[in-house]
Amino acid sequence: MADIETSKRNAANRAVEDHFPREAKYIGIGSGTTIVYVVEEIKALKNVNTAAIRFVPTGYQSRQVIIKADLTPIAFDSLPEGTLLDVAFDGADEIDEDLNCIKGGGACLYQEKLVAKRAKKFICVADSRKLQPRLLSKWPTIPIEVEPLSAGVVLSALRDLGSSAPFVREGHLQKAGPIKTDQDNFIIDAPFPTLLLPSDITGHTTNKDNNNEEIKSDAGGGGEEKQEKRGKGGKDRAWEVEALAHEIKMLEGVLSVGLFVGMNGEEAERKGLRTGGEKPVAAYFGMPDGGVVVRRAGEGRRE
Repeated sequence: MADIETSKRNAANRAVEDHFPREAKYIGIGSGTTIVYVVEEIKALKNVNTAAIRFVPTGYQSRQVIIKADLTPIAFDSLPEGTLLDVAFDGADEIDEDLNCIKGGGACLYQEKLVAKRAKKFICVADSRKLQPRLLSKWPTIPIEVEPLSAGVVLSALRDLGSSAPFVREGHLQKAGPIKTDQDNFIIDAPFPTLLLPSDITGHTTNKDNNNEEIKSDAGGGGEEKQEKRGKGGKDRAWEVEALAHEIKMLEGVLSVGLFVGMNGEEAERKGLRTGGEKPVAAYFGMPDGGVVVRRAGEGRRE
């Protein structure tokens, strides 16, 4: 059995092997413990001139990882206009079977989203604990970056949307007060019921969780009115993941929502957009047996 750190390293090695372009110019580097192994693997690549590559961090911590590896960081706002990153590697707190992600456990969600949406493709690297059938299956809250003055208003609005007990994240020291992001903002952590996928609303599906147990959802019966209620959330109803991301982002004072949903970079390219996407095109999970499970966009659920 591989320990968690070995699992992370295995996933990172495989992700870099599969997706690092040999002629890369700009690479996004995310935050978190798994990304340390991504950078180590990049540094160890053969026949790649890493000195000619510029690495875009998603915050202070990832910038330090880049510098420690003797690679060259470049600030996000120093990228040439119209330039897309060749690829961005990042972790996640939880990933569902459609590759929607929760991010922000390390309070870097705003810059992580900027980088993901500026990359031709976003590759997620994690250990097996992060792979779940639906978001908020195990991870307890949605991180939300807010302007400090608006925190009280946003907390009240989140309760109206159905969050049972949203709270401003505190620092590790009791007297330190709320933690501050790199943008000098607060993080609100908002618990919600497990989030739905569009397929949970439009029809019956049978899925399996990490314990190979069936998870059933059925939107049948009640016609369009029932489907309209499902996914809209509220005090006694679950939200569809993209609908909730949109509603929270619309709240005054919210800078960024730790739900990474919508298009991925390859889908954006097919639509002719000069941008990336929030969702990964693939996610690599290091497993306890030492193997790596790869989930790719468009594969759908595993029966």
